[in-house]
Amino acid sequence: MALKNFTMTAARPLPIILLADVSGSMSVEGKIQALNQAVREMNMAFAEEEAERAQIQVAIITFGAGGAHLVQELTPAAETSWQDMQAAGSTPMGAAFTLVKELVEDHEKIPSRAYRPTLILVSDGEPNDEWQAPLQALLQSERASKAIRFAMGIGADADTAMLQQFIADPEGKVFEAHEARQIQRFFRWVTMSVTSRSRSTNPNQPPPNQPDIDDYEF
Repeated sequence: MALKNFTMTAARPLPIILLADVSGSMSVEGKIQALNQAVREMNMAFAEEEAERAQIQVAIITFGAGGAHLVQELTPAAETSWQDMQAAGSTPMGAAFTLVKELVEDHEKIPSRAYRPTLILVSDGEPNDEWQAPLQALLQSERASKAIRFAMGIGADADTAMLQQFIADPEGKVFEAHEARQIQRFFRWVTMSVTSRSRSTNPNQPPPNQPDIDDYEF
């Protein structure tokens, strides 16, 4: 028991921040239900990890009716209590970029000893607020610019060009989900990537030889 307590104390935070589109268009074709299920499964998988070097922590920012909201503060995955998201309103993605930048730059919430955060952006449409300047501010932030970023566009109306700008990596790929079940496929792949990092000797780096999502067997 003493050794386990020491391991948990010594582990460094590994922050995972989800930016989730909960606009009204997510309410159709089972999209919000699939997203809720995928996030629930991700949290459960992270909660089961007891890596020696890294403690996975999860925060969730939603953007939809009423703007962008930090609906779950950075919390150790084993302590999260998931509440399903509801879909309504427009797509204020720029406001979400501002919130995530503030969170990543907050040294009380993400201490200097933390590993590089992972940012996951999920959207099924185009931003309807001013998003270019907030995105550039996020990408130019000293801390946020070092984050590992994933993005998924859901359906034909997703702005994949904008999502590619969020990734800001010519070798990075926006995953396109054309049906609800592919949302869970994306999150399982992200979960595999994060848990592999948490177990590695250097959780600051993506796992070597990680399979492409199209090649990964679920």
